[in-house]
Amino acid sequence: MRNTGFANPSVRCIFPDLPVMVGHAVTARVRSSEPPIQGGTYYDHGRAYYDQSDWWKHILAVPPPRVTVIEDLDKPPGLGAFLGEVHVNILLALGCIGALTNGNVRDLPQARASGFQIFAGGAAVSHAYAHIFDFGGSVEVGGLKVNPGDLIHGDVHGVQTIPSDVVGEIMPVAQKILKRRRHLAEVCRSADFSLEKLENALNEVEG
Repeated sequence: MRNTGFANPSVRCIFPDLPVMVGHAVTARVRSSEPPIQGGTYYDHGRAYYDQSDWWKHILAVPPPRVTVIEDLDKPPGLGAFLGEVHVNILLALGCIGALTNGNVRDLPQARASGFQIFAGGAAVSHAYAHIFDFGGSVEVGGLKVNPGDLIHGDVHGVQTIPSDVVGEIMPVAQKILKRRRHLAEVCRSADFSLEKLENALNEVEG
């Protein structure tokens, strides 16, 4: 299917100059519009925002390198930014190389300096009441459905999942595609370009 397996443009690469991101998904869902509730009462938000040892242990159960995939459940998403300088450094220490979220992020200069790649809806000034709602299940970010352990690839163009059963076939197929594209581009840039030459080139790459 050519219209599935990738996130839509509602999430974008925040740091286009950083390297390509490839890793296994660790998933969570967050909310930020209201404080978390525990035992029928609002839980101390300061503690809930940083103290997530159960989630951290779950992250370490996924093979490295890891990509954090966070679905923001707010409607619309992005009122508060769960990811900021502190969480970025915690995730780096846990073997995460980047993150994907439909929400917003903050502390961009500090996150950029750490080398942690981020794909998000945008930036926010506050974390508001950001807290983890649950983790370790299926999430959907930018129309892309992600399960824990899925292989995630992200670059300046966006994010996609890579089915595990085709990983070994990607390199040779990608090399063929690149070769065909370069050939067609060279024909179009040639001084003696003509529609006939373009049609012949198209027939060659399709043959």
